[in-house]
Amino acid sequence: MYRVHAWHDPEDRHINAKSPPLNPQQQAAVEYTDGPLLVLAGAGSGKTRVITHKMAHLIRRHGVDPKHIVAITFTNKAAREMKSRATALLQGKESRGLTVSTFHRLGLDFIRREHRVLGFKSHFSIFDSADSLALLKELTHRSDADTAAVEAARHQISQWKNDLITIEQAHQSAEDEQQRSWAQLYAAYQRALKAYNAVDFDDLIVHPVRLLQDNPEVREYWQNRTRHLLVDEYQDTNACQYQLVRLLTGVCGSLTAVGDDDQSIYAWRGARPENLVRLREDFPRLNLIKLEQNYRSTDRILQTANHLIANNPHVFEKRLWSSLGHGERIRVLSCEDGDREAARIVGEIMKHRFKHAAQYRDYAILYRGNHQARVFERLLREQSIPYKVSGGQSFFERAEVKDVVSYLRLLANPDDDAAFLRIVNVPRREIGPSTLEKLGEYAIERHISLYTACFEYGLSERLSAKALTRLHSFAEWIGAYTRRALEENPATVARELIADIDYESWLLEQSRDPKAAAKRMNNVQEVLNWMARLAKDDLEQGKNISDIVAHMTLMDILDRAEDDKQSDGVQLMTLHAAKGLEFPHVFLVGMEEQLLPHRTSLEENGLEEERRLAYVGITRAQQTLTLSFAKRRSRGGELVECEPSRFLQELPPEHLDWPDLRPPDPQESRLTAKAHIAKMKSILSNPVLKEGVS
Repeated sequence: MYRVHAWHDPEDRHINAKSPPLNPQQQAAVEYTDGPLLVLAGAGSGKTRVITHKMAHLIRRHGVDPKHIVAITFTNKAAREMKSRATALLQGKESRGLTVSTFHRLGLDFIRREHRVLGFKSHFSIFDSADSLALLKELTHRSDADTAAVEAARHQISQWKNDLITIEQAHQSAEDEQQRSWAQLYAAYQRALKAYNAVDFDDLIVHPVRLLQDNPEVREYWQNRTRHLLVDEYQDTNACQYQLVRLLTGVCGSLTAVGDDDQSIYAWRGARPENLVRLREDFPRLNLIKLEQNYRSTDRILQTANHLIANNPHVFEKRLWSSLGHGERIRVLSCEDGDREAARIVGEIMKHRFKHAAQYRDYAILYRGNHQARVFERLLREQSIPYKVSGGQSFFERAEVKDVVSYLRLLANPDDDAAFLRIVNVPRREIGPSTLEKLGEYAIERHISLYTACFEYGLSERLSAKALTRLHSFAEWIGAYTRRALEENPATVARELIADIDYESWLLEQSRDPKAAAKRMNNVQEVLNWMARLAKDDLEQGKNISDIVAHMTLMDILDRAEDDKQSDGVQLMTLHAAKGLEFPHVFLVGMEEQLLPHRTSLEENGLEEERRLAYVGITRAQQTLTLSFAKRRSRGGELVECEPSRFLQELPPEHLDWPDLRPPDPQESRLTAKAHIAKMKSILSNPVLKEGVS
């Protein structure tokens, strides 16, 4: 599958004894260490191999201490894969001290070390988006009915942080009353976070950047620690992350940035593809190496992708190619409506699987919006075809898991107001909304946490003796467990706490039946078992409950739910979720104007990013690719006429196959019938399949 290329260095040959050789461009990127380097890595071109081999090369060939090498990517999954590959290349011991992490994990480690300089206690909390939303509702006295308005404010504050806009700058740049009110809320929100000894997800990058900018001593320490920085998916960095990279790199410019401007599809969350271009401005000595050989797809798929993306303007030109053969033409299916589109795609999967004896996991249905999945799910269930929807409810989003994690967060940091509010009445303690509202008002006035406010004498002037007693009792109970968690094994203390509140009985009350309650309690046990494993590892390294809970919280925010690769099922996911993945057979559905490209993006001049989304979808396919569109589609309960996507017109006609323009093929009809009969036989012989998988 890989082109053979002779190795220049015997040590590199030793490093890669068990892996295919690098191609000339990959090898050049690995060996270049004379200054800053941009590796323009096309889809499927082996960029992870380049990063991991370069880490091994720096250690083996140049004698760089692993603790001075930092590799950064965007997901835990990618970081684990990268760390695993590097460790395998270096045979374990040589990789000791190597940092391979996400941006946010690196930020967490930074704040842990520099918490005193930043003005935080060691046991700070991390607020996820739900915690931030709850705090903003509290600050604005909004109810759940106003969630959309508060969410808009949260998004604006997050955008300001990602763009490194200070509170003062937000006030100065406010153009209307709405912006001014958000700027005021931004200030109140940051004060509240500080009072609660907490940071939100964006702060994990913002605080390190601000400190590195303002404190020469801290900057010198981190730049000396980071002798070589490797950054994956550079096109996805926002303004704040870009500054973090610049500050860590310093004047020496020992930076390897790997990215692809054609796969920048996250502008809605602050990503700046122009950061690739800025590298040339900030690092005049920047070297550029292009990875254009694709190891994933057939050449016909790549030529189609190249043709499409050529319609976007480019600073860096590249053209993907493959040695995997020409491959089949890209099929384009025209369907009468959305229901028939889904029925046809499901039928195509059944027919193709019957003919080629493939597994269901080899097929992926990709779409622009989550709402498009519903009709496919229904039809797959009707045909008893197992499937997996990416983006379903994650383990961490389950109510019982959030309850337990909130208790743990409160033990690690009693000033964590979001955790306090979640569990103060779980199980019920007769501490009502009125009591909590008065407690919250008092805490905000005093700039203290809810927990601390429970012990203040002044609170007695706001609450009845009964309400005050209940709050005191709860706060003292939490305080006792907090002290124990610091002195004893935190996992043991957590188990005793869950038993103390009789959480299992609470689940029985809250669940529809005992079976559902037992399933939820199993999730609780999974959290406690995970904590026990973390506690065992962390206690050996001298860490405490704060470190354990910070790790769990960050996994919650970053991981959510990862795909179970062992299960066999058709993959359903959005184009955004599909980035970084590959499948033998891809169906890219809903290729219509207003859908792909999306209506909102067209209104906001986002056509180029929509084209990049289509490009990402096409380049997920390894062997076959099918595109489909509907002539009519239901929108808001009404059937409306649809126009085929302009992107279909931008594809090279010589690589497309429009089967609907040909007379019906009797052989294809017979094959479809056989596939249905085979499916019925499998159902009758295996009753378990009747239920399907979702």
